[in-house]
Amino acid sequence: MKVNDKVRKAKAGLLLVASPRFKNLGEGLSRGTYGERKAADVEKIKEGLDFLDIEYPGIIYEREDAEKAMRLFFDAKVDFVIAEFLSWSEDFAWIRFLRDMPEIPIIFVNAAKPKMTFEDTLDEDDFIDYLCSGTLVGSLEASGSVPRTERKNLHTVMGTREEVNEKIKVFASAAKVRSILRHSNIGLLANYNEAMWSTYMDPYRIFIKIGPEIHFLPYSVYGDVIDSITKEELKAYCDELAGRYRMMDDVEYSKFEGSAIASLALAKLAKDSDTDLMVYNDIDTATFKVAGCRAGFYHPWFNESCSMLVPEADTGAGLICYILKLLTGKNINFLEPFHIEDDLGTFAGGHAGPNDHNDPEWQENVVIARDVRFAKTHWKYAGAPFAWYRISPGMKTLAQLIEDNGKYKLICGMAESLPGKQILATYSHSIFRPVVPVKSFFEQILKIGATQHFGVVDGDWRKELKAVSEIMGFEYYEVG
Repeated sequence: MKVNDKVRKAKAGLLLVASPRFKNLGEGLSRGTYGERKAADVEKIKEGLDFLDIEYPGIIYEREDAEKAMRLFFDAKVDFVIAEFLSWSEDFAWIRFLRDMPEIPIIFVNAAKPKMTFEDTLDEDDFIDYLCSGTLVGSLEASGSVPRTERKNLHTVMGTREEVNEKIKVFASAAKVRSILRHSNIGLLANYNEAMWSTYMDPYRIFIKIGPEIHFLPYSVYGDVIDSITKEELKAYCDELAGRYRMMDDVEYSKFEGSAIASLALAKLAKDSDTDLMVYNDIDTATFKVAGCRAGFYHPWFNESCSMLVPEADTGAGLICYILKLLTGKNINFLEPFHIEDDLGTFAGGHAGPNDHNDPEWQENVVIARDVRFAKTHWKYAGAPFAWYRISPGMKTLAQLIEDNGKYKLICGMAESLPGKQILATYSHSIFRPVVPVKSFFEQILKIGATQHFGVVDGDWRKELKAVSEIMGFEYYEVG
């Protein structure tokens, strides 16, 4: 998938319904007709939605207008529809839209004005303004048809215009993620992780319920890509890494080259296979036979293309990392919690293998270090190094996605990554303090039922993850 298709604005269809019987009322009045006043309202609505790419078919007055809107929205491939009654209106066009529009997320809006512009309706001009202000009665009428048409994926918001627009922003980011997922590819290199059955996910169900296609990429193809890398390409990448990071004294340069070429090959394989999410079984024996080691570096191509790479063949963890990447555009880390230190209210968490060390604000913290876990094995590049770092400090969102008997669970919570030196050999890591007591934090997760792998990103993205869950039909669990 092209990177521009991932980093674009969310695209929304704007469905604004008004009454044809009121349209020409008020001819000759100073503030214009009902229709003219509604047209002015529309311009203000559109001005407040400048964070979106808007497809607008005109005000919906008649059945034909609804049909025109449906064709426009479908052909333009909008991510979602913003629906709003501009006053009370006949509901025949709205019901037709609910019945006939192909399935798509809809956010149904009622925006409350802070104050009416009239004191009474004795004057005709004020009476027309009164008719224009009846958005609540229009919304109430419209709401009854949603369950009767069995329309799915419709979400209702209410508030001031400013409050509504903030809610639309969150909804829009989630709807865009849904659209991108439906056109994304997962490359699984090359098989499920037989040491971690809890990470297994049904590829068919992923395609039907979430969107991406899964392609099983053979180790033989990975080996071919490794063999195709030129000495010049390898040297350039090694020079880039060695120029950016300090290399520990016990790192053998030949093994450094082995890790670099394995890492470079992952990026080239992802690019050549049009992979948006590379799920890499880095601890499978076949990986070591083909590459001589597990790749230890996270090639910049993945960030440049708004794609993701995760280890240990965990498709669910890969999907949540990819979702976080699409939502935030930030560097995403992959980790598993190791242990709790109860006296401190903290837990240690991190992960070996390729993890995103490219955070531009945290480059001085990265060291090229031996893979201690595999240093004494018999593989060609045993102990081949990786980018070893302490995850940047600050508040983080931790999230995971689990398949559970045909359902999907999205679990998320907040924890602070504490500053400090590298302390866990082999693992890029940090010490974390959750926003709730650490034992309660994990007790809740254990009761939900989870796996050990989390995606981690700077900042608080719980609202967006909740919106993604609502739009995608995931069960949402917010820990704490």
